[in-house]
Amino acid sequence: MKELHARQQAAFRDNPNPSLEQRRGWLAGLLKSMLARQEQLIAAVNADFSCRSRAETLYAEIYTTASAIRHARSNVASWMRPKPRAVPLTLQPGQAWIQPQPVGVVGIISPWNFPVNLALIPMAAALSAGNRVILKPSELTPATAEVLRELLGEAFTDDQVAVVTGDADVGREFAGLPLDHLLFTGSTAVGREVMKAASANLTPVTLELGGKSPALITRGARLGPAAASIAYGKLTNAGQICIAPDYVLIPRLGLRAFVEKFSEAARGFYPGGVESADYTAIISDKHHARLAGYVAEARSRGVEVIAPFGDGAMGRKLAPALLLDPPDDLRVMQEEIFGPILPLKPYDSLDQAIQYVNARPRPLAFYLFTQDSGMQRQVLERTISGGMCINDTLTQFAVDGLPFGGIGPSGMGRYHGEEGFQTFSHGKPVFRSRLVNPAAIFRPPSTRLQRWVGRFLIGK
Repeated sequence: MKELHARQQAAFRDNPNPSLEQRRGWLAGLLKSMLARQEQLIAAVNADFSCRSRAETLYAEIYTTASAIRHARSNVASWMRPKPRAVPLTLQPGQAWIQPQPVGVVGIISPWNFPVNLALIPMAAALSAGNRVILKPSELTPATAEVLRELLGEAFTDDQVAVVTGDADVGREFAGLPLDHLLFTGSTAVGREVMKAASANLTPVTLELGGKSPALITRGARLGPAAASIAYGKLTNAGQICIAPDYVLIPRLGLRAFVEKFSEAARGFYPGGVESADYTAIISDKHHARLAGYVAEARSRGVEVIAPFGDGAMGRKLAPALLLDPPDDLRVMQEEIFGPILPLKPYDSLDQAIQYVNARPRPLAFYLFTQDSGMQRQVLERTISGGMCINDTLTQFAVDGLPFGGIGPSGMGRYHGEEGFQTFSHGKPVFRSRLVNPAAIFRPPSTRLQRWVGRFLIGK
């Protein structure tokens, strides 16, 4: 890793400001190589999960990544342009602007849940900003990591883009490299460790974490479409998504109707239940046991558990479970679920629901289902989250022009689109003085005119 880092640093010093043509060429090469190996990527992700829906990988990994790369390639010219800034009267006719420039060598630690998307979308942002990149994929998806290594090795030399693999110890060493920027996607607990390791070198970090993203259904919302959307958001990738709805706040009188609509939608999406080829498995035995433990603990505490597919099992596949009004001291209500388990919390007033969300760590995503513009305004203004989606789930991630990121325990910094370019750039402030420089009047020695101008500018 240290040798790779040193080679990339040297290459960056030789070419510290790649041209627009070079950047577009990098992005075109990345896209071409990914699309040429898309079948290998789909097969590798399926092998890593033991069963991963082909349609999910095609849409959530290949399509979203291709779209992000194309968006960057189409817009990088405007992103690179200097941004003029206003100049005060005392410094006119001088000029001021922000000059974007690459930061250098960017490190990316990507997770296992979307091992293509969450590796290559931030890479596209870093390349559009003119940087070199070292990628550390998750050790839980070794087959996908190997295909990524092959496709990136085909598109780039290792002094431009490189891949390092290994376990958590390798990840810790990677986070401790003197990188110019580090992006980590993963859990809040590991994010704290990554930030601690990076701090030794004062490496700037972008942390894309998770937490418990609520879905709030208001009185008068269209319950059928809301339940179907939440079922899609919760059961895609078997809920192993950092922006999956983690729990639902629903008016008390609509609880049973929601259960019925959710179950109906789930069975419509996956007619074969857990045996459906479109229903994804849990990534590892450890995570499967953790999730099964949440359900077992809820049952032991007398919580009503609804299983839309029944209690069937198949390998590492876990049947969906709805938990009706679980107490807040259960582990499932304290920890990010990252699986197909959905707690339902009834409420009696919108104010009570908002207070419930605000009493907890700020989430990465917030899903609001309402037809009432007044309620929408209340929730928008009174809650804080990394991002928000109204009357749908997950789709905010697929809007290339919207930034993606958390706040507080759900993350730090953001990327996607122009914000991704900015994250991996240094916006250098520049001022150019002209031949006539009015500010010279303030140079010593002090004069009566200088004092008069000073009083005039201050306003006294």
